Amino acid sequence: MTKPATTTQHSGAIPAQPGPREATGVTDGMTSGLGSSVAFGPGQTPGGVIPGAGPSGKPGSRPTVKLREAGPDDPPRYAPEWLELREPADAAARAHDLLDPLRIRLANLPGRSGIVIHDLGCGTGSMGRWLAPRLDGAQHWILHDRDPYLLHFAAVASPRSAADGSRVSVETRRGDIARLTPDALHGASLVTASALLDVLTREEIDTFAAACAGAGCPALLTLSVAGRVELTPSHPLDAELAQAFNDHQRRDGLLGPDAVTAAAEAFSEHGATVRLHPSPWRLGPEQAALTEQWLRGWVGAAVEERPELRAEADVYLTKRLAALAAGELHVTVHHVDLLALSRPVGGAS
Repeated sequence: MTKPATTTQHSGAIPAQPGPREATGVTDGMTSGLGSSVAFGPGQTPGGVIPGAGPSGKPGSRPTVKLREAGPDDPPRYAPEWLELREPADAAARAHDLLDPLRIRLANLPGRSGIVIHDLGCGTGSMGRWLAPRLDGAQHWILHDRDPYLLHFAAVASPRSAADGSRVSVETRRGDIARLTPDALHGASLVTASALLDVLTREEIDTFAAACAGAGCPALLTLSVAGRVELTPSHPLDAELAQAFNDHQRRDGLLGPDAVTAAAEAFSEHGATVRLHPSPWRLGPEQAALTEQWLRGWVGAAVEERPELRAEADVYLTKRLAALAAGELHVTVHHVDLLALSRPVGGAS
């Protein structure tokens, strides 16, 4: 999951959504059941580099992670500016082809007047803004994240109407995905997450798959990095930086680009039907601000992993940013979306 530098956009500005913004239906359930914007490996501190992000590395540049008041044991917190910047690219990339089988499953839920959706590591709530208006029927979203600051944005900017005009309500919970259990998902119709799998360990993914299987609910997990990027025009250093970046993402037992394969295996072992679909970012001149922040983070993570690349990487980054400013750089960042249809509980088909 790539979470690069903060941007110059106004702090916390989340795109407005259609529908009323009434406070009713938004609650704050403070639990330790699950949810985090990321899961962190041992020994990481707020001053450390988030796997896949890397330092910005230039005097005067904005930090990769915007840290508010935090204790030494608190996880790094992502600035809402970065999440906002990537939201349009995320929405364009997510695999629409996975929605029809998901709709069929949700339509066949027995005895339900609405659906309950758990959004793990919700950040500022972009998954809900994308998915809720694409599903029919009343929806209750339970937003999970470690960061109360991001949960606030997610709740305030959540949609209030489904595709057919039915009501969408929201509550927020703080907690840790490592504690996810079937009981925590009791009554869930669907579990979603975006850009999350690649910052989990194999054990956490196994726990996640077991919890979904135990609850009999499907999981829609989008935008996991696939370990491949394509830059046009190409450069001799592209492949070396890509390998260093991938190695960086695997630090501390995190799965990085291996996460989708591990998740597909884990869900399959628990009896789920798994579907995979590519969901690449395709970044051109119209996405220059996002491309710049991604590129700085990508190169920074590679150098963090292999410091001997720094001199070459500095020259590389300067040339790439100049090409970007000239409208000559195009980047494809490959991701994969996963839909796991666990065996339903209670007679659903």
